[in-house]
Amino acid sequence: MELNSDQLRALCAVIDQGGFEAAAASLHVTPSAISQRIKALEKQVGAVLLRRGRPATVTEPGAVLLRLARQVAALETDAVQRLGLDEAAGRPRVQLVVNADSLATWVLPALAALPDISFEFTLEDQDYSADSLRNGTAMGAVTSSPGAVQGCSVEPLGTMRYQPVASPAFIRRWLPEGWNAASAATAPMVVFNRKDSLQQRFLRDCFGPGVTPPHHFVPASWDFLQATRLGFGWAVLPDLQAGPLLADGSLVLLDAGRTVDVPLFWQQWRVELPALSRVAEALAGAAGRELC
Repeated sequence: MELNSDQLRALCAVIDQGGFEAAAASLHVTPSAISQRIKALEKQVGAVLLRRGRPATVTEPGAVLLRLARQVAALETDAVQRLGLDEAAGRPRVQLVVNADSLATWVLPALAALPDISFEFTLEDQDYSADSLRNGTAMGAVTSSPGAVQGCSVEPLGTMRYQPVASPAFIRRWLPEGWNAASAATAPMVVFNRKDSLQQRFLRDCFGPGVTPPHHFVPASWDFLQATRLGFGWAVLPDLQAGPLLADGSLVLLDAGRTVDVPLFWQQWRVELPALSRVAEALAGAAGRELC
């Protein structure tokens, strides 16, 4: 079976742009042309490839073709760059999925040394980030999953260490008798989003299952840190963020010596792309310096 490159580009464009009209504009064709290309591709492979919502998303068969389409596009860009055929098309773009804490601490400084690469970051909890490799929306991922996604390689990065902290004012108000099961059940906590299980993991380690305090959702790494510092609730924060605030007294430890450790791994496509190899090298170097 020979797949049509224009149809694969149309599939990519619909996902990247979120719908048929925006995809048509990005490829300088009509929405009808995009629709025809997608229908032809679906007919050829015998499967529905897109869920036609707002935004459009891929089905499981669509994810297979989306990843192929992205790999072909990346290889084309690399070939153009190597041959010097088109300077405008020669700047590689690397799509990465990264957990918010890593992006806010060690990932961005590591990749700042690669100014000739364009990056597209997607934030996702480390327990779920490998899904973006499976569905074709990312070329590489910082993930907690040690099992390689099909078609990808995996390398250990190190361990991101978290500590349970709160502001002094929060301690005085909510934990006057100290950190125990009774106080933990009523003291509010800060949670990143509904996928964030780190606070509950810490509670289980301390007191077993069943402790469910009230909580605030704060889905941005810097704002999450600020909410904790301002006393909205207690939280587990990465050492890279908590360290300076513990040193100056803005935060204090809830339970000295108890940590939550999250092993991190780098997964990427098994495709020979110099830009992706440089990203992997930069991240591995930074992880070796910053992670446990």
